[in-house]
Amino acid sequence: MCTFTQRKQPNPDTVVSLTLALTAEERTRTRHRFETEDGQTIFVRLPRGMVLQDGDILLDETTGDLVRIAAKPEPVFTVTAQTLLDLLKAAYHLGNRHVPVEIATTYLRLSPDPVLRTMLEQLGLEVKEEVTPFQPESGAYGHHHVH
Repeated sequence: MCTFTQRKQPNPDTVVSLTLALTAEERTRTRHRFETEDGQTIFVRLPRGMVLQDGDILLDETTGDLVRIAAKPEPVFTVTAQTLLDLLKAAYHLGNRHVPVEIATTYLRLSPDPVLRTMLEQLGLEVKEEVTPFQPESGAYGHHHVH
C-alpha cells in the first residue's frame, strides 16, 4: 500500500514507479483510492483545494515512490469560432455559468452538456465532440502549492 500526500515539480525526465491517468474531475479530488493492474492498492491524500495537473509528480513519503499524473482522454466539446471576439464572448457566457472550461487562443473545451451546446451554437460557434485530455482553468481563487 502506498500513500501519496505531496506534489513535486513536474519533470518529464523523472523516473516514476507508476503513471495514473485521471479525468479533469478526478484531478480535483483530494482523496483517491486506486487498484493497480497487479493488485496493489494506492491511496492519494492531498491538501484541500489542490488540483492536480497533467505531468504532476506525487511522492510517497514512506517509500519514496513517485507517481506521475496524466490527463486521461475523456469526452468533451471543443468549441471554435469565426473570430476571437466570438470565442471571448462564449468564454464569458460559460464563465457566468461557472462551467469548468479549458481556454486556448483558438478553442474552448468543456464537458459535454446539450443545453450549453445549444447556447453556443445559437451564439454562432461550432461545437465538435471529441475524446481528448481536458485541462480546465483552475479558477481565480485556486491555490497552487508546490512542495
